[in-house]
Amino acid sequence: MLLEIVQYGNPVLKEKCRPVEHLDASLKDLANNMLETMYAAEGVGLAAPQVNVPVQLVVIDIPAEEESVTWLKVDGEDKQLSDIMPLKFINPVLEPYGPMHPCHEGCLSVLKIRASVVRPDFVRATLTLLDGKRVTIDCNGLLARCLQHECDHLNGILFVERVSSAQKITLRNKLKRLAIGY
Repeated sequence: MLLEIVQYGNPVLKEKCRPVEHLDASLKDLANNMLETMYAAEGVGLAAPQVNVPVQLVVIDIPAEEESVTWLKVDGEDKQLSDIMPLKFINPVLEPYGPMHPCHEGCLSVLKIRASVVRPDFVRATLTLLDGKRVTIDCNGLLARCLQHECDHLNGILFVERVSSAQKITLRNKLKRLAIGY
């Protein structure tokens, strides 16, 4: 079932999300609906607050063509993106590390705006999958960036808050118009 993706200006996007305490069928249904919604919107990640549910739940599906540029270990073992995608998880703990680099980002909740965001190249993420298994993922590439971007949503942070001061000035009027549209 397609869900409505809330847009910039909606207060739920600024909320710090509560941890998920129970893995049940309704949470798994929500995750599957989020994936369907994300695919329909042509995204690679979606966090629960983006569909107006302020809990720590994220879905990610990195396209296969990104596989060649991603270094990935799951619980210390080398893996391919296709081994773990789509990724559906709750209550993440992220440890970004390594050199910082800019990359253009967009967001399904901030339509028609893309901007350069500087983030660490690598992430170690401890995640609870929807089968209850806890895993530790070490990665780079689009998966590392997506993990950071989506987990920011769980803390009420949007990518437009992570841009340079100069970019914030450039984006100010566009963001005001988006907020009014909300």
